[in-house]
Amino acid sequence: MTNATQETPTDTGTRAPQTRIALAAVAVTLLFASLGQTIVTTAIPTMAADLGGMDQMTWVITAYLLASTIGAPIAGKLGDLYGRKLVVQIGIMVFLAGATLAGLAQSMGVLIAGRAVQGLGGGGLIVVSMAVVADVLPARQRGQAQGLLGAVFGVSTVIGPLVGGFLVEALSWHWIFFANFPIGLLALIVLHAALPNVKREGPVKLDIAGAFLLATLLSVAVLVSNLGGSVLSWGSSEMIWLMAFGLAALAGFIAVESRAAEPVLPLSLFGNNTFLIVNTVGFMVGVAMFGTITFMPLYLQVVQGVSPSLSGLFLTPMMAGLIASSAGAGRVMSRTGRYKWMPVLSTALLALAMLSLSTLSASSSLWTVALSMVLVGLGLGPVFSIGVAAIQNDVPRHMLGVGTASANMFRLIGGSIGTAAFGALFSANLARNLDGHLPSGTLDGIGSISADMVARLPVQTQRTVFADFSAALHPVFWIAAGLAVVACIVSMRLREVPMTDGYSS
Repeated sequence: MTNATQETPTDTGTRAPQTRIALAAVAVTLLFASLGQTIVTTAIPTMAADLGGMDQMTWVITAYLLASTIGAPIAGKLGDLYGRKLVVQIGIMVFLAGATLAGLAQSMGVLIAGRAVQGLGGGGLIVVSMAVVADVLPARQRGQAQGLLGAVFGVSTVIGPLVGGFLVEALSWHWIFFANFPIGLLALIVLHAALPNVKREGPVKLDIAGAFLLATLLSVAVLVSNLGGSVLSWGSSEMIWLMAFGLAALAGFIAVESRAAEPVLPLSLFGNNTFLIVNTVGFMVGVAMFGTITFMPLYLQVVQGVSPSLSGLFLTPMMAGLIASSAGAGRVMSRTGRYKWMPVLSTALLALAMLSLSTLSASSSLWTVALSMVLVGLGLGPVFSIGVAAIQNDVPRHMLGVGTASANMFRLIGGSIGTAAFGALFSANLARNLDGHLPSGTLDGIGSISADMVARLPVQTQRTVFADFSAALHPVFWIAAGLAVVACIVSMRLREVPMTDGYSS
């Protein structure tokens, strides 16, 4: 098997300055990529209303998540073969190209296309950056480092919506896509200085067929969840053909990967307990996380009547909980080498948090919303920091990039499918709830509803809309709570592998 030559870490005491610079580069890159994902959250209702596509609103996030999901394993594999530095530099340039396209968009189609290009670069940036941690730190120290990276992600999720809301109100939503350019240029400079050039030995045969089939499979999965029951009925011939196409892509992917010299996603990893359990839990947690991030600003702006920037501020409690629990879990993992029960407890807490969100209404206090968001963050944090470090501890060194990518990929698969499915469920519920409750001609379809439109309605009608809107969201959080319970049960099956002070073999 042909592998890229990776620099083997030596004693951390002699490499401390280089290690710190490398981790700083990773943090800047992760901040850059995750800001691109979060800065749009509070601006989505404004963008969709401006471009006349409220019914396509979830695709602004779904396109990014889907492309990130596709890009993650491919970038992880390329990082294993060619080294992290080159892959990250290319990822930054792809990300900036997508940001330019989205920032200049004058239609929802172009905006969604730009977000897809952004996601392709961003997904690779996140996973390759996290894989660098395993290159420069021994196993016992990775939990703390991954916890700190989780904190960076949490900070970006707080700053992103705030910056996005401010730019929407002060300038225009178009500017949110250009705000990341200075950080991207800084990341390029730091990475050039911090990461070594890696030379590969011998020719490398890329798994192009496997990558294509994986991208096809993931795309079909998101399309089925987004279109099923809304645009296409589940029993329609189009839906049946789409699902058959997905099954064919799955069969082809398994056949190709079983014979590929350098599979983009080695099938042998699915026999690894840590890989299988961590990624199953990550999938379900991804559904809950991205469902919350997508719909909470919408609830706050339409039902509670808060501004885009203030609705972004209400993601801060969630990220504060995520930062605290992610960093705390990482420290415990580094000090003790133990980690099994942390995701079990955190997913149980996440289930309770989702149940609390399912009770929100127009009469709910903003303090209640903030407390629920804190609980969501506390439930999410340990899953992120523990999952990546546990996989890196239990996969061969030549699969570090693919293994790290898998944690992000399955979480994003959950986010992609969950956001699309929740969006379809919410739209169907809202349409049913509002039927007959609004004056004729008030709405040109569900896609035109906005906070400004609701504010122009008579007071009594507003109350009806608020109640119907809240009720349409409740099933979203009920399902998320159920998935968190299943994730808790699955986490109990995780086999804990002792962590050492050495590096992966």
